Amino acid sequence: MEIFEWVRFLIGTVFLIAGLFTFFVEVLSIYKLKYVLDRMHAAATGDTLGILLSLIGLMIMNGLNFTTCKMALIIVFLWCASPVSSHLIARLEVTTNESEDKYGRIER
Repeated sequence: MEIFEWVRFLIGTVFLIAGLFTFFVEVLSIYKLKYVLDRMHAAATGDTLGILLSLIGLMIMNGLNFTTCKMALIIVFLWCASPVSSHLIARLEVTTNESEDKYGRIER
């Protein structure tokens, strides 16, 4: 039984590290990209994938109980809410920003 717990711990740790790596790449891409919609896309994609990997790692480490079910519901909620909110914010940016053309170049 102890070996099973170690294997579960190692698999959960791999998922957590993958989630942290995703968040790290997301932060770097936010600072590296210049256009606001590119940064928003990197942030939304990184959040969605990073949260998924991190919570799956925590679910594996925690085992099968009521807390795991709550984490699964959090994943479902964030996977539905994050892309929708990012899309609405990006749409607002496109409709209100008059100084840039459709390719993100500033008109002079």
